[in-house]
Amino acid sequence: MKNIKYIVVFAVLIATGKLFAQQDPALTMYQYNMNIINPAYAGSSGDTELNLHIRNQWTDIDGAPETQSFSFVKPLGDRIGIGFSVVNDKYHITKETNYTADFSYRLQLSEKSDLYLGVKAGAYTLNVDFNSLGILGDPSFDANVSRTNGIFGAGAYLKADKFYATLSIPNFLNGDRVERADDGYTEATDRIHLYAGAGYTFDLSENFELTPSVMGRFVEGVPASVDITAMVNMYHMVEVGASYRWDDSISGFALVRAADWIQFGYSYGATTSALNTYSGGTHEIMLRFRFNASK
Repeated sequence: MKNIKYIVVFAVLIATGKLFAQQDPALTMYQYNMNIINPAYAGSSGDTELNLHIRNQWTDIDGAPETQSFSFVKPLGDRIGIGFSVVNDKYHITKETNYTADFSYRLQLSEKSDLYLGVKAGAYTLNVDFNSLGILGDPSFDANVSRTNGIFGAGAYLKADKFYATLSIPNFLNGDRVERADDGYTEATDRIHLYAGAGYTFDLSENFELTPSVMGRFVEGVPASVDITAMVNMYHMVEVGASYRWDDSISGFALVRAADWIQFGYSYGATTSALNTYSGGTHEIMLRFRFNASK
């Protein structure tokens, strides 16, 4: 019965394209380490930021995606920002680790609005452990895959008094990789991921702010992924919010400021698809360090 369960689960995953068509991890709390998807974010807050992020997707399902990330951003003067990130993503028999550096430049559009332009460069390692499947006598599964591919991306980040907008392609390069098809594993290339989003902050009172936002992820051959999020900031100490990923999942999250320089965040998400029968939910944990660059 256990084997039948796994067969059914992975049939659903393949049919919906939610696992093997996914090339980049899709974080719920993306707002807090935006430079992973948009290099223009680096330095835009004016603070030095260090973020540690762990995501376990569809717990209780063997082979479901697991993501760990580290990101660092720092402004250098009034116009330049730099960043660095490491993202480790594992799903089924595939493990991918990205190493990238970011550079951004600020253009002042008005007294209260700035446009940041950024580039991202680096590489990622891709490892596919076919041997772990235990399939003998099939040449499609007789050798593991280990590759290193380049990364080059770009983005723009518009920041105004209460409004922001983001547009980015984290990687333009078509690196070789392996994907799951109906009849086994096949050779494939990276698909370009386009991210576009925006948000606006409303002052509800002296100590409460509401920020609705939207983020879309567009990948060739895969249905668009759109996150609609609403977040409330209370006394600049606690942030709570909810997010709906169109035709995919609903999530709730909270971020608590333990001190001026450290925040702890947690998110729980439940899928709205047929996977809900098998999944124990999706968990994200984040630790964020933030230091004022002027001090």
